[in-house]
Amino acid sequence: MDSLNPDNLINPDNPINPDILNEVLEKILGGAVRGADWRAVTLRGGTVGDVRLVEGAANTAGGGGTQPFKVVCKTQRKWERTGDPDSWRREYDLYASDFESLFTDDFRWPPCYRAAINAAGDVTQIWMEYIDGASGAGLTVGMFERAALEIGRFQGRLYAGRPAVLHSLRNLSKAGDLKEYYIHCRSSRAEYDYIRSAGCEIPAHLCAMLKQVDENADAVWKRIESLPVVLCHRDYWVTNIFFADGKIRLIDWDTAGWGYMGEDIKSLIADEADVSRMVEYYRKCVPAYYRGFSEYANVSRIGDDCVREMILVNLGYRLVSWFMKADTPESRALQIDTLQQIHDMGL
Repeated sequence: MDSLNPDNLINPDNPINPDILNEVLEKILGGAVRGADWRAVTLRGGTVGDVRLVEGAANTAGGGGTQPFKVVCKTQRKWERTGDPDSWRREYDLYASDFESLFTDDFRWPPCYRAAINAAGDVTQIWMEYIDGASGAGLTVGMFERAALEIGRFQGRLYAGRPAVLHSLRNLSKAGDLKEYYIHCRSSRAEYDYIRSAGCEIPAHLCAMLKQVDENADAVWKRIESLPVVLCHRDYWVTNIFFADGKIRLIDWDTAGWGYMGEDIKSLIADEADVSRMVEYYRKCVPAYYRGFSEYANVSRIGDDCVREMILVNLGYRLVSWFMKADTPESRALQIDTLQQIHDMGL
């Protein structure tokens, strides 16, 4: 991938450079571009990432007239995620590697047209395909099931095949992050003490569910850590998953790395999905995931998928914290409803 010269630096405050846009459009359209009329719309903003849809019409050379286009420009500043300091540039590093060879047409990320890092090494910029498809609240139950099947196929194929590309990747998150996060949350005495206090307003059976995980933590982690270690997206939730032309397109790979089998399904089911359907998602997605994985690798020895336990250790104390901080009855009820759905997954 390209590294920008000092006289062509990425400007995170004004990321759309017309010269770079022309270069990208020539790759997309397969010919010379004399300029373009365009506008940029922010898709996701923030202090560490600027993601913009750039759309317009390109003026092509040779009398070709104008051609419409849509492309995404993602500019990322350096920042540090606790325990994973290089995650801010991971997506750039993956695009700069042969990682793309691991995908199939049914399950892939957006193709990259240009990726660069500035001379100071603290800002990256990726120009990639714009995906127009169903995502977020637009995903149906059938799409959830398909998303589970395809991530299972992806992980099973890589687990069984061990392609050489995996051994060449140097910037991946490590297995064990889920456990570290649970220990961090449990060490916060406010939530831990609250569910054990006389004044706790969370129903007793839900508090018992959370306390049972704590009391059996060693056994829980022994089961989880006995699962196969696979390549995970680690942010596999509804806003990062797109269905286009019956195929899955997956964005935001900055947390990708090694994790235990089922971690991505935990995210698919529980991370801001429709709370009223979490049990349905659980009962459809877990079997679909295992079907996909088993197409490539034998999973008969695995007696416990641990997905519900992963949801509990990842989300349990967060829900307690959100309940304690909620400032409306509706917000408090949402946390209780979510805990109840997790409880009902075990029935």
